[in-house]
Amino acid sequence: MPDLLIELFSEEIPARMQADAREALKTRVTDGLVEAGLTYAAARAWSTPRRLVLAVEGLTGRSPDLREERKGPRTDAPEKALEGFLRSTGLTRDQLEARDDKKGQVWFAVIERPGRPAAEIVAEVLEATIRSFPWPKSMRWGTGSLRWVRPLHAILCILTDEAGAAEIVPLEVDGIRAGDVTRGHRFMASDPFRVTGVEDYQAKLRRAKVMLDHEERAEHIWHAATNAAFAQGLEVVEDRGLLAEVAGLVEWPVVLMGAIREDFLDLPPEVLQTSMKAHQKFFSVRDPKSGRIVRFVTVANRETPDNGATILHGNGKVLAARLSDAAFFWKNDLAVARAGMGEWLESLSHVTFQSELGSQAQRIGRIATLAREIAPMVGADPAMAEQAARVAKADLASEMVYEFPELQGTMGRYYAEAAGLPAAAAEACETHYRPLGPADALPDQPVAIAVALADKIDTLAGFWAINEKPTGSRDPFALRRAALGVIRIILGHDLRIGLQAVVNKQLLVHVMALNLDTAEEREMFVLEQMVDEIADHGVFGAAFHAVLDRLAHRGEAPEGESPDIAEGSWLARMRKRLPALSDDLMAFFHDRLKVHLRGEGLRHDVIDACLSMPGNDDLTLLVRRAQALNAVLATEDGENLVLGFKRANNILTQAEEKDGVEYSFGADPKFAEAPAETALFAALDAAEAAIGPALAREDFADAMAAMAALRGPIDAFFEAVQINTENEIVRRNRLNLLHRIRSTCLRLADLTRIEGA
Repeated sequence: MPDLLIELFSEEIPARMQADAREALKTRVTDGLVEAGLTYAAARAWSTPRRLVLAVEGLTGRSPDLREERKGPRTDAPEKALEGFLRSTGLTRDQLEARDDKKGQVWFAVIERPGRPAAEIVAEVLEATIRSFPWPKSMRWGTGSLRWVRPLHAILCILTDEAGAAEIVPLEVDGIRAGDVTRGHRFMASDPFRVTGVEDYQAKLRRAKVMLDHEERAEHIWHAATNAAFAQGLEVVEDRGLLAEVAGLVEWPVVLMGAIREDFLDLPPEVLQTSMKAHQKFFSVRDPKSGRIVRFVTVANRETPDNGATILHGNGKVLAARLSDAAFFWKNDLAVARAGMGEWLESLSHVTFQSELGSQAQRIGRIATLAREIAPMVGADPAMAEQAARVAKADLASEMVYEFPELQGTMGRYYAEAAGLPAAAAEACETHYRPLGPADALPDQPVAIAVALADKIDTLAGFWAINEKPTGSRDPFALRRAALGVIRIILGHDLRIGLQAVVNKQLLVHVMALNLDTAEEREMFVLEQMVDEIADHGVFGAAFHAVLDRLAHRGEAPEGESPDIAEGSWLARMRKRLPALSDDLMAFFHDRLKVHLRGEGLRHDVIDACLSMPGNDDLTLLVRRAQALNAVLATEDGENLVLGFKRANNILTQAEEKDGVEYSFGADPKFAEAPAETALFAALDAAEAAIGPALAREDFADAMAAMAALRGPIDAFFEAVQINTENEIVRRNRLNLLHRIRSTCLRLADLTRIEGA
């Protein structure tokens, strides 16, 4: 069985594209070979800046011969049916066979396809792969039609048999003929050389100063950098993303460490790190004693006679120019910060957050008001939470964040400290964006938590109000991340927040703002009063409609009468839209919560059973209930209790539908005829006596345990008695007893949603 070696040699491939390109080359070629009838033992892909490489081991030398029999139309079928069958098989009429069938004679086609040599198949598959390669961006050059990420110079494609003999695959793409020749490092070993197989290729490339394996290059860079830093009592700031990128920029990595000019060392370490990473692809080297960034590591693509001194000198000059800009931004920003950041806050009134949701300044005002209201729920000082929220996004107007957007929040902390604001406000400026992903840290101070929740909830409510919700994989405003952030903060800090009341108030703020266009209208309808009144109730219920009625007539309606709101008015639209928006946004939170909890091992049906219970906007309480139910259902008693509940619920439901009545009261132990029936009454009494107090103190584990204890009495009851007995009094009593089983279990969770229930 031969081995296949493919190399696509081009100008430099962007580092960010190399990982996907390796996978695409491997997947497309191997899939194509298998579809054509070849098999293989193993495949591996590599990349350097100038080449994509695929090695396929143990490839079969030829596809198998195929024989296929295909049934066609009847022999007396219309001529057009026969013509269509002939076209689909590629045969002529005289090559068909007439055979007897149940309904007469039928044409059969016997199609024989001889196997093909591997070289022929590889050529077809590789050409198709090259011509349809999924580059994010590609270019065309010269007079050909081929598009590639950068100009493609050569194709190496050989099959090597077990004896070591190499065969060049006959392939030509836009004038580029496949061969067995490649080149080494652009500067240190650029002469062409022939290869005879995968091992020969790897060995000759290394001698030609090309380290083929991207993982080996990354490991070499990290090992050399950390050793150089350690030798001077320093440490390299770990950055796996930068490491992967730099490994994709060089074929022969040479690690060099240089110094940062003394006058730049007082810049915040985040500024130094970000500037060096963004512009120069340098690693930062830190003094572990002071925490300051004091040196840098760069990775050259060649060895030099002066051991990199010239390279370091040139990089140092470029770095000094970049850091001079950063130092200039830092100086200017500090002056604004020390003056109270008013200049930035004023400028944000001219920066649009979103066309329908207003400016950044309007957004900040909403967040500040909401943070003040959330503060008591998270143990924060309301005034401090509002103050922190008003400056948390001020750094968006700074020169440093304009140059380096990834430093938003981080620079906010420095500027808040320079402005003399309390430590809690500075902390909130930096951490209120968190969490930025599933593994990111949470804000951990109460003021920061209040601002973070207010920021995310206002964003969600605003985009829901303008109907800009995530659809499918499209989520341009990262609303899924915002919802997951709210969930993680609440659960991570064990917070007790009635989320729906907070959400509803912010939805109301946005919908009012979208419908009231002038300051006169805003004052006329007293927005703040309405928002506060609705917020006190938390839902869009009677109080909401009463306020709408009062607003419609501005208090002029006769006492005791409910004034009509004009059809099509903004008040009528709000009456209709807000409850639907609220339900939809809470459903979105619950969907994100399901994803989060499934990742932590909770069954989806358990989550659904608990979401159906009242108070499901208290996420901490909801999760405690789900965890307790999940634990009970993992036991034999819990699993069998669900079966008993199912049986009781089904019998009761059928009887109620048949009789047209509800058996919801009146179960009396004096009508019990069997000991098991009497025992069930006693067990239910004991369970209800335990469940009520346990729920009152929110001890779901005890409540679930009391429910699970019903398993034995319920099983014994069903084994001992017949529900639909001829004695109507006993029958009704037993049906009412089943209702007690159902209602007792449903106090803890909606067990109808448990699989098997």
